[in-house]
Amino acid sequence: MRGTFIIACGLLVAGILIGCAEQQPPQTEAVARPVKTMLIAGADATGVRSFPARIAAAARADLAFRVPGTVQELPIKEGDPVKQGDLVARLDPTDYQIVVDDRQATFDKAQKNFGRGKELVSSGAISRSDFDRLEAEFKNARAGLSTATQDLAYTELRAPFEGMIASRLVDRFEEVQAKQPIAVIQNVEMLEVKFDVPESIIRSIRGRGAKESAAARDRVKVFATFQDQPGREYPLTYKEVSTKADAKTQTFEATYLMKQWEDGTVLPGMTASVTVDLAGYVDSAIAFTVPVSAVVGDFKLDPQVWTVDEASMTVSPQPVKVGRLVGDGIEVLEGLKPGARVVTAGTAFLVEGMPVILMPELEQASPRPDDLKYQL
Repeated sequence: MRGTFIIACGLLVAGILIGCAEQQPPQTEAVARPVKTMLIAGADATGVRSFPARIAAAARADLAFRVPGTVQELPIKEGDPVKQGDLVARLDPTDYQIVVDDRQATFDKAQKNFGRGKELVSSGAISRSDFDRLEAEFKNARAGLSTATQDLAYTELRAPFEGMIASRLVDRFEEVQAKQPIAVIQNVEMLEVKFDVPESIIRSIRGRGAKESAAARDRVKVFATFQDQPGREYPLTYKEVSTKADAKTQTFEATYLMKQWEDGTVLPGMTASVTVDLAGYVDSAIAFTVPVSAVVGDFKLDPQVWTVDEASMTVSPQPVKVGRLVGDGIEVLEGLKPGARVVTAGTAFLVEGMPVILMPELEQASPRPDDLKYQL
């Protein structure tokens, strides 16, 4: 009975194995994986860069009294044109005039005593030390009168240059303190156009001597455009570039000058777009910025990115040399060329030769066309 049971089990197992051997494995087709990608812009290789810019007044000043007091006159309004020397505001001068009168009386007395002392010391009627005391009192009184007279003059606030009142910060009869801003004046005949240059561009500009760099700046074509003025370019003149990066954005502020429009008005605070042609002044080795998620490590932990062959719609790894982190991105110094399409999400699930499908552009995390100027 026991032997019959063992034989039956053996036959059952053999039948199962034979059945499994006869079954063929299911045929599976490779499924294309949707991926998010970004296109490395080819326009970067031309050396032409575009930046959002802001307009500021070339000449601007916050006007304030040097002495405290009550505002007695305020003949200005916002937007008023003023000439150099025009009255902007005046404080009540009563208290300061009283001080001047008091210091004048003290000065007159000290001056007379000093004059008599000169005659007396010559005849020996007073000692030399008494004469020195009279002289010191005279000089102190003269300095006190000069200070009081100057304070009285400071009760008038006048325009330091020709321009326009941008804002008025106080009203008449208001009590103000010394150095408290009263009004802002600015000249809009010459404007400053300011824009931020990424550090990657600063590093890509070939090094030159100070004289050669200054001459090169004058040859670089820089112009501004405005959204409501299509097709019009306004030339800019170099003024300065900061040599210290902003701590938050790691960019360097560049400032150019632009003359006021003859057929319109550009005011501080408005925005523009600046185009700079750096062809011939940047290194051929161009650094591109890609999202941090696009760079992964291979089996040796060396950095690589996954690129898409748009002809076969398959992916392959591409070794790269990376640089610094820039915001949410990382610089790729070597290994990429303009026109390459890089996978920015889902890289952990890719294998070489895997077919992929590009996700719709509206769903991609890649920058908008206007933002490609930042990818260097």
